[in-house]
Amino acid sequence: MSKQTRRIARPTLMDVARHAGVSRATASLVVRKSPLVSRETRASVEAAMAEIGYVYNAGAAGMRAARSRTIGVIIPNLSNPFFGILLTGIDHVVEGAGLATFIAQSAESQEKQDGFVTRMREHGVDGLIVCPAAGTKADFTQKLQMWGMPVVEVLRTVGGEADYVGMDQFGGMYGAVSRLVDLGHVRIGFVTANLDHSAREERLSAFRAAIARYHAVDAVEMTIEPTHGEATALALRMARQKGAPSAWICHNDVIGLGMHRGFCEAGLVPGRDVSLIGYDNVAETELVRPALASVATEAVEIGQLAASQLLRRIENPDAPRQRMTVPSHFVDRGSVGPRAFDPLEG
Repeated sequence: MSKQTRRIARPTLMDVARHAGVSRATASLVVRKSPLVSRETRASVEAAMAEIGYVYNAGAAGMRAARSRTIGVIIPNLSNPFFGILLTGIDHVVEGAGLATFIAQSAESQEKQDGFVTRMREHGVDGLIVCPAAGTKADFTQKLQMWGMPVVEVLRTVGGEADYVGMDQFGGMYGAVSRLVDLGHVRIGFVTANLDHSAREERLSAFRAAIARYHAVDAVEMTIEPTHGEATALALRMARQKGAPSAWICHNDVIGLGMHRGFCEAGLVPGRDVSLIGYDNVAETELVRPALASVATEAVEIGQLAASQLLRRIENPDAPRQRMTVPSHFVDRGSVGPRAFDPLEG
């Protein structure tokens, strides 16, 4: 190097950075053998380390990392009340363990999700709980594990390589379909979200399996953007369509509540003129009239289990992988009733 070497009694990483003419963050990437640093920069920093006598203290670095006492949580949609309930369960366990939580919303964007992961790693979080954005590829969790980041997938899973906590879709879906069949419905619709993720496929599979039990029941599947507005518009269309299903099951309560509003605006009363079932059983299902029947998926318990799984993984990085599901069950309310005569059938 052109500058004169000056011996330092106990050189720090900042001293290395100054000597090499780089930032401390860049020097840190070099000592952690990150592939993000160019060959020339790496050589310069390593030469500076040798010249001033810097030795990377892995034990001290581990102690500093352990003191971060933070975890990151990345979820796709904070406007869905279900995720707020999930966060309550996570926070209960994390706060009880003396940790703090960084929360980010991916808005179903893989790019935003990757950006939040980078920022959370930069802030030294001890681990991540992630509900992967729609379309996330399997290498997402694989890269996290390669980087040594403890991670737990919640509600959705990609690749099957990480710890996972979700829900058993079948019990609640069977209960919902069975109730509708018992009430005389022979044409049942399922409204799913236009998002590519495992929970959508699981609920759709559960619906198809439940319908298959009843050979005389006809099924209709429809896909929409999972918003109140789109669901309201769908219900308005279905209220005027000849031969439309007399009963509907929705992918989540956001869609269910939107369809509830649409049917009411069309002059149909849920539970009397049409039957309607949501999914997740958020508190808002009790606020509409008639109240919206739903499938309870126990968001608080799922959140608690996910947080406990992450703490376990942080304490024991080599522990066997665990995949856990929480049972779901149907909650009957006033939006479900006997099949009514359809005046459009004529």
